[in-house]
Amino acid sequence: MKDLQRISGKTERMATQNDVVSPSSQQALQAQFVTIGEEDAGQRIDNYLLRVCKGVPKSHIYRILRSGEVRVNKGRIDQLYRLAEGDTVRIPPIRIAEKANNDTVPGTEFPIVFEDAHLLVINKPAGVAVHGGSGVSYGVIEQLRAARPDAKFLELVHRLDRETSGLLLIGKKRSALTNLHDQMRDGTTDKRYFAAVKGDWQNKRQHVKLPLHKYTTADGEKRVVVQAGGQEAHTIFNLLKKWQHFALLEAELKTGRTHQIRVHLASSGFPILGDEKYGDFAFNKQLHKAGQGRGALKRMFLHAHQITFTHPDSGERMTLRAPMPEECERFLVSLGGASA
Repeated sequence: MKDLQRISGKTERMATQNDVVSPSSQQALQAQFVTIGEEDAGQRIDNYLLRVCKGVPKSHIYRILRSGEVRVNKGRIDQLYRLAEGDTVRIPPIRIAEKANNDTVPGTEFPIVFEDAHLLVINKPAGVAVHGGSGVSYGVIEQLRAARPDAKFLELVHRLDRETSGLLLIGKKRSALTNLHDQMRDGTTDKRYFAAVKGDWQNKRQHVKLPLHKYTTADGEKRVVVQAGGQEAHTIFNLLKKWQHFALLEAELKTGRTHQIRVHLASSGFPILGDEKYGDFAFNKQLHKAGQGRGALKRMFLHAHQITFTHPDSGERMTLRAPMPEECERFLVSLGGASA
């Protein structure tokens, strides 16, 4: 049985938004009172509690909301209540599992493409998860928070697969985060990826509209399959270069489903090079060493190279780019002259 860490605090003490709601387990369990600051204003109370009470089951969060144990300004609220700056939130005593000592997150900075007071955009390396979970202790967002302990707010705007490199947006203010989420939901952002595939690609520009169904394998791994009745998914592929057995494509995301580009290409008969989930597994092993007429490739060739969006504060339309990773560029050069 793991040791327990306790969420508590003196009932007469007013916490600020930056206080950690997890004092020592030596203290008696008591209610915590938190004053909402600018960064948390506008957030639903259930989402706020799920974030600050990490490790507490969702079912328990909703139970304490239904029972009235959570109060705002001394009054009962429901789970849809949106917090306002200056609200006082009563969080009842809650126990959460204490993290093991070896879970210490190393503070890490990543190559910065753009940064201001509202937004941070980095060029994520391949092989790094964007957040902890599913067997990964920590990811980009946890490492950034550890590297920037004085940052009041850092949250992922969107996600990239662990094996995918490229542009990753991080909100530094809640207002920026929600604005960018709205843009992505409304389809006003434009995300482009480089993908190298195996096969004889023909069309200069090709639309792929295949419904995607997400499921979890017996060992807890998330997978996606093309299936009738699944979520609508639309990708446009533009042919950039072509060789005898390979092609370099630019993918335009019209929807943002999990593993969308990877599954659309694999289901169309053009697996992404180095894709260990949906690719040509035997050929991927061959790619680890240089072969006749090509160099080695030891990663998945999928890179988020460009994104266009409206700045959440200034309203300026912005296009940011991340250059092709060196290992991918070397592989393309090794293929020699292209026919397209």
